[in-house]
Amino acid sequence: LDMHHPDLIHHIRIRRPDTAVKDRGVNVFPALMIPDIFMRRLLNNEKWSFFSPVDAPDLVDLYGEAYEAKYIQYEREGKAVSTIDAKEIMFEIAKAVSVTGTPYICFKDACNIKSNHKNRGTITNSNLCTEIIQYSSREETSVCNLASISIRSFVDKKTLKFDYAQLHKVVREIVRNLDNIIDISFAPIPGARLSTDRMRPIGIGVQGFADALLLMKIPYESDAAVEFNKILFEHIYYGAMVETVALAEERGAYPMFYDSPFSRGEFQFDMWGVKPSMVDKWDALRKKMMVHGTRHSLLTTLMPTASTSIIMGNVESFEPITSNAYIRRAHAGEFQLINNYLVRELDDLGLWNETMRDKILAGHGSVQDIMEIPEDMRLRYKTGFEIKQKHIINMAADRGAYIDQ
Repeated sequence: LDMHHPDLIHHIRIRRPDTAVKDRGVNVFPALMIPDIFMRRLLNNEKWSFFSPVDAPDLVDLYGEAYEAKYIQYEREGKAVSTIDAKEIMFEIAKAVSVTGTPYICFKDACNIKSNHKNRGTITNSNLCTEIIQYSSREETSVCNLASISIRSFVDKKTLKFDYAQLHKVVREIVRNLDNIIDISFAPIPGARLSTDRMRPIGIGVQGFADALLLMKIPYESDAAVEFNKILFEHIYYGAMVETVALAEERGAYPMFYDSPFSRGEFQFDMWGVKPSMVDKWDALRKKMMVHGTRHSLLTTLMPTASTSIIMGNVESFEPITSNAYIRRAHAGEFQLINNYLVRELDDLGLWNETMRDKILAGHGSVQDIMEIPEDMRLRYKTGFEIKQKHIINMAADRGAYIDQ
């Protein structure tokens, strides 16, 4: 839902247990498209106006300066059905998220301005987990084929170095495999087939990012992790772009390439105003892309990997560890488990025993107050609740320049 819709507050509250039963939708997953003008009014402690879709039907299909100009015009014309302090809306969002985990949040202007689909029209929604950001219309229903890479698998266990060459090879294989899947998979509705054939989007994500840092003995909250994060996602994006250009030369570009940002030589990091580390390689690839096109309109995305991470024994997606002790429920019962990497390191130091296990459990999975554990180890095994949230957000922004969904 767009932020100007009069039903916004009900939409935000819809899953909260204190919402009246007749107004509640526990199986609804609400999400918001937030424009930049709302965030500016929030920061400036200003009012926010709601407009009926009947009186302001075009707002949903506008973004950026066009949205802002039309929104202010409708305010001046007195079309607002009601107004509220912008901060009151943010309080409602915060309360709902703390209880239900929703609404999910997308930033409408960023989603559109930085998208390789912006030549098609305005993107007004996402998938459930908000990682797939594609153009949809009454005619087309966007679809995406995904694969996640187990990042820890590329850490050499002897040297503790990361194998970027192997990563490049695997990323290229994934792009080729997903391209094949587009052609052989079944589309349940005609709109999905039409969208897929026109845009050929794929999504390469990650899991086990935190595992890789633990293997390389790098704290999540460190300058070394910041640098690894940037280099890793640049390499993934580069490998994907190399293969999509090669496939375009071999099999042809996707049909809507020729008026896209790609066709003008724009990579995702260009839309962010970020300078990559491999400038010469990117420049050479840009020239090839403008000759042959790309096989796919989108290539990288960061899906949650909630189920596959459990199967693979990885920490989800790019997340830090949530705890060093957790419960695994199975048919045979409940099992209390301790972080495998932590157990191994403690065992190597001769510190792993039943007493240590009990201390970790007593700390609810935190090791920050267990002084027998060396300080450098305690830093590496900080949980997501002990790491500064601004650090996590900044790392998300750093990798965002190489995530095109």
